[in-house]
Amino acid sequence: MEVGPERFEELVADALDELPAPLTRAMDNVVVLVDDRHPEEPDLLGVYEGVALTERYSDYGGVLPDRITLYRLALGDVCSDEDELREEVAVTVVHEIAHHFGIDEETLHRLGWG
Repeated sequence: MEVGPERFEELVADALDELPAPLTRAMDNVVVLVDDRHPEEPDLLGVYEGVALTERYSDYGGVLPDRITLYRLALGDVCSDEDELREEVAVTVVHEIAHHFGIDEETLHRLGWG
């Protein structure tokens, strides 16, 4: 299943809009980006790069924003229609934001967000 870049960005924006307001207010110094594929791991659906909130101490500052990147083509590869893609984008957004909050892979899988 493949959607164009504009439509995919709309799906990502919709997923972000569905997050509870207290959660989005707690996010700090993070940007959400879209790319076609991860250059080294083409099957990767999304990635969080940065310093989790739980790892930020008093010396944290003056750094570029953390990045959450969602990979359009990889996500499309695992979906058969747009409804499934919408759901997978939402799950991936939550998964990567959870890393921003310091939640590890094991915990995410145990909670069903893996």
